[in-house]
Amino acid sequence: MATAGETVLAAYDLGVSYGYEPVLRGVDLELRAGAAPVGVIGPSGAGKTTLINALRGVITPSSGRVSFHGKPLPGKLARKDKHRFAGSVRSVSQNGILLRDPRLTVQSYLSGALKEARRAGRTHPTTVESLLNFVALNASYSGRAIATLSGGEKQRVALAHALATRPDVLLLDEPLTAIDPGLRAEVLRRLGTLAQDLGISVLVVSHDLEAVERLCETVHVLADGTFVASGPLREVLIKGRHPVVVDLRQAAPLTAQRLR
Repeated sequence: MATAGETVLAAYDLGVSYGYEPVLRGVDLELRAGAAPVGVIGPSGAGKTTLINALRGVITPSSGRVSFHGKPLPGKLARKDKHRFAGSVRSVSQNGILLRDPRLTVQSYLSGALKEARRAGRTHPTTVESLLNFVALNASYSGRAIATLSGGEKQRVALAHALATRPDVLLLDEPLTAIDPGLRAEVLRRLGTLAQDLGISVLVVSHDLEAVERLCETVHVLADGTFVASGPLREVLIKGRHPVVVDLRQAAPLTAQRLR
């Protein structure tokens, strides 16, 4: 496990291009063990998912670098470090779970994640039942085929899967969009408590300003591939003058009014 305050995952002057089209440019971001969750907000197409994928090491930066415990990603980690990375840095996407076998059950899916934890040297007494309980699903769901779950249930199971290794970093890309708003608030409350208790550093990429406000002390506004405003959501949303911040404020008048 990472030491409190240690930089686990970071991007420095990160740039990503697809062909000749720049998507990210000059992005700096550090995720420290035990630090408060960080949010990234911005319009569709701003590069939020690309940022997550760069931090996961699945795409290669065009400039700058991404580092894991000071070592560059992707592709330059030794095998033992790759297992460590897989256990230490977990992600949940808006899609929840991509199925290869429609017969796969929740029990098998989460048991596989607990095996990943052991391979990464992150053995702990967590059970499938406790993982389900954390995301507000009862134990009877363990026997369900994932293909039979609703969108919101899949997202909760995906979150449970990510938490199975008790990661140092959790990367959330629109992770709870299909969940009922009332239940979403409860899952967010539990996530915030668990992150604090276990020292998990959380990055939340979302259009949901209420979710970002509930979890994150600091937010970054991503526009045109770079951060154009940073700080507490209240200050960013109310005082920001960048056109994208103004658009976000106008698109969420109730949230903006409540934060005044």
